[in-house]
Amino acid sequence: MTVRLMLVDDQEMIRAGLRVILDAQPGLVVAAEAESGIAALSLLESIEVDVVLMDLRMPGIDGVETTRRIRALRSAEEVRILVLTTFDQDENVLAALRAGADGFLSKGAGPAELADGIRRVAVGEHAFSPTALNAVVGHLTGPAPVAAEPDKAKLFAELTPRELEVVTLIVEGLDNAEIGRRIFISPFTVKTHANRAMMKVGARDRAQLVSLAFRAGIRAPQP
Repeated sequence: MTVRLMLVDDQEMIRAGLRVILDAQPGLVVAAEAESGIAALSLLESIEVDVVLMDLRMPGIDGVETTRRIRALRSAEEVRILVLTTFDQDENVLAALRAGADGFLSKGAGPAELADGIRRVAVGEHAFSPTALNAVVGHLTGPAPVAAEPDKAKLFAELTPRELEVVTLIVEGLDNAEIGRRIFISPFTVKTHANRAMMKVGARDRAQLVSLAFRAGIRAPQP
């Protein structure tokens, strides 16, 4: 499978460096470059790409607004969007997710991590750098969002009490062994509950599960 990429960044040197790195990765091809959000939207009218690598800070319309406009035109099944930026503070992560981004990686990611994130996003999974995922988890440990998305909340309402308990602990950032110790079940049983929860809400992996939980208004247990 060849993944066709579009690089969206206002800095030519950044685009050139990314092209060198990504064209050297098996199965990845840089098919287009855009120096602005407007240019990216224009290019998408005439070419087909699988994944857009989106910078956040650009003149004109920024990466969040560009992501939002792409999503108004193309579904996630048609094109995936992976945010790639040095600015991975909470508000940027959450704004990108709300706009329709499928992942969020730091520009400091190494070639292998970057290529892996692209491939995961291309097949419908989500990819988050540790900092970005921590930002989402950190938000979830605070007050619940004022306006949870009703359709997402309805999905989580279908979970059993134990499945929902496991989900909230995943949101807290615990792994299977830590969750097992917390609620006195085996790591294998934790994994079973987590897999059932992901299947019920339509999450392909834990990163997407955390993202959906955020949109449903679910927060981690308070200390």
